[in-house]
Amino acid sequence: MNEILDVIIIGAGSAGLAALREVRKRTQNFVIVNDGPWGTICARVGCMPSKALIEAANAYQRRCTFAEFGIQGADFMTIDIPAVLRRVRRLRDDFVASTVKTTEDLGKRAISGRARLLAPNRVRVNDQELCAQNIIIATGSSPIVPNPWITLGKRIFTTDNLFEQETLPARMAVLGMGPIGVEMAQALSRLGIEIVGFGSNKMIAGLTDPQVNSAAIALLGREFSLNLGEKAELTAVSEGLKVQAGSKEAVIDSVLAALGRRSNIDNLGLETLPVPLDKHGMPPINPSTLQVADLRVFMVGDVNDQAPLLHEAADEGHIAGINATRSEPVCFARRTPLAIVFSDPNVAVVGSRYQELDSTKTLIGEVTFDKQGRARLGQYNQGILRLYAEAESGRLLGAEMCAPAGEHIAHLLALSIDRSLTVGELLRMPFYHPVLEEGLRTALRSLAAQLPAGSGSDLATCGAFNSEALD
Repeated sequence: MNEILDVIIIGAGSAGLAALREVRKRTQNFVIVNDGPWGTICARVGCMPSKALIEAANAYQRRCTFAEFGIQGADFMTIDIPAVLRRVRRLRDDFVASTVKTTEDLGKRAISGRARLLAPNRVRVNDQELCAQNIIIATGSSPIVPNPWITLGKRIFTTDNLFEQETLPARMAVLGMGPIGVEMAQALSRLGIEIVGFGSNKMIAGLTDPQVNSAAIALLGREFSLNLGEKAELTAVSEGLKVQAGSKEAVIDSVLAALGRRSNIDNLGLETLPVPLDKHGMPPINPSTLQVADLRVFMVGDVNDQAPLLHEAADEGHIAGINATRSEPVCFARRTPLAIVFSDPNVAVVGSRYQELDSTKTLIGEVTFDKQGRARLGQYNQGILRLYAEAESGRLLGAEMCAPAGEHIAHLLALSIDRSLTVGELLRMPFYHPVLEEGLRTALRSLAAQLPAGSGSDLATCGAFNSEALD
């Protein structure tokens, strides 16, 4: 290929496909290069297959509440793990196929192969050199597995191969209690596997609020052994594998490594760019334009390690796709931060995190769900929600939670923060009865009590009944 392309997109994951969508609107003089199977991390090994497993686990776990509802026979129910995994793969394959369709009509403009930068405008792919005015790097990330563990072979799982198993062992350790580790440890435990969880950090699931973290640890600790604060070491023993972290140890059959993900930049050629690289080998990236320094090179999605979440990757691909087809890049205002962990109860962080706030200028309101009416009716009355508001104005700043239906409450709060709503303005919203969002209202009222009183004719000042049946 001798012509100078307008854009080369390296990587066909969520960010790469979002970039492709925008590039195609503006030029047909492009190629997209992908190393390995086509289909996004999310669809193939991430969000979708993991949630399929979680849904099966939660459906089976529901039997534990049957007696309370007057439903008998739960003790005779069993789980068919091979059947669960077959369904996960069947759904996964459908989702992957839907992403692959987006590149099927590209013909020669879709290239399978490993790309390596030669310069800010040149890329080598399959012994062929391509030139372009703009390059978008969207090579994604890979699970971190310490080198010594690789010798343990098939006894080490990551989310890249967990869902390919025909069945699962009776005893497993999950190493790493970040979002992925928490989700998978709880789901596997609910499927009847003996789970031991280890995390070197005392905070789990991306939380920074100590009270929410304590609540999450207490709830998860009821379902599987949870060991935090010490780095885990792994060795092979005659009975299987031994995990040791400080004074805690366990012998198990297999390990799920959930230690995070590493940007796919090895042998990418970033050192050929005329910019300094940090200690991790990353160049400077403008989060508002996704541009590398002042080059016509853009890094988007998991590879830039700024916000490894699908909706953020899609936004970044959108931004880069537009900027790579403009003479001058434009700055985009990024969305309100939002992260959700699909544990039960959901863990979510919205807006400003607890650790980012100035305690002298911030008010905190909270609610626990143990006595919340709708939660009690459904037998999911557990968890806590903490809201953060600006002391001077009452403007909502953020929230952390381990709460039932947290994924939905988090979206409502993200919209509220994006619109710079105050506690009073949120309390003017109607709250139907009985809904879990009434718990949110309780937390808002605890914030309102710390702020100057509103007008007597303002419905935001409507008080509580102080009755579980009505609040």
